[in-house]
Amino acid sequence: MNDKLTKILDEIRKLEHQLILELQKGEEEFFYSVKHKRVKFEREVKARHRQMAKRIRHYLKEAEILNILTAPVVWSCLFPAVFMDMVLSFYQAVCFPIYGIPKVNRKDYIVIDRHFLSYLNGLEKMNCVYCGYFNGLIGYVQEIAARTEQYWCPIKHARKTRFVHDRYSKFLDYGDGVSYRKNIESVRRAFDDLK
Repeated sequence: MNDKLTKILDEIRKLEHQLILELQKGEEEFFYSVKHKRVKFEREVKARHRQMAKRIRHYLKEAEILNILTAPVVWSCLFPAVFMDMVLSFYQAVCFPIYGIPKVNRKDYIVIDRHFLSYLNGLEKMNCVYCGYFNGLIGYVQEIAARTEQYWCPIKHARKTRFVHDRYSKFLDYGDGVSYRKNIESVRRAFDDLK
């Protein structure tokens, strides 16, 4: 395994963690707290937020016509997404224990909390629930796929890719058949960092 690649990916993970912490600093600035996965705003703030909510009829009246016309296309993706969610949850529930791969915790990826915002109307809240679910699902699916790839085919690509997942640093070099045969089983079991 390439130590330089491991160091770079570790540094990226640290920076991503710092980014998340920085993005979540809004608790103090916007007067809310999160307890037991519930978001609580101060009473006065919540009252001001309710005054900012746009009535649905005004929201639709001001919306771009193409946004309204394409909304059913956007929402049509929900059915395949829910199906993919069910299939992959079933897949990892059945296969991961057999392979010795730690399961991906779905709730770490799918976060639905924007509907607590009183300045959003019902349609905006519904859209935010959809986006939170869908984007969280993509992260959940990506992690299941990454762990599966580490088990079945932990070989780096020869060509550049736009994205590499967290597990990639454990993969074997492309073209190094000797290392592949010698280390495949240890790489398949290298999930200690997840425990």
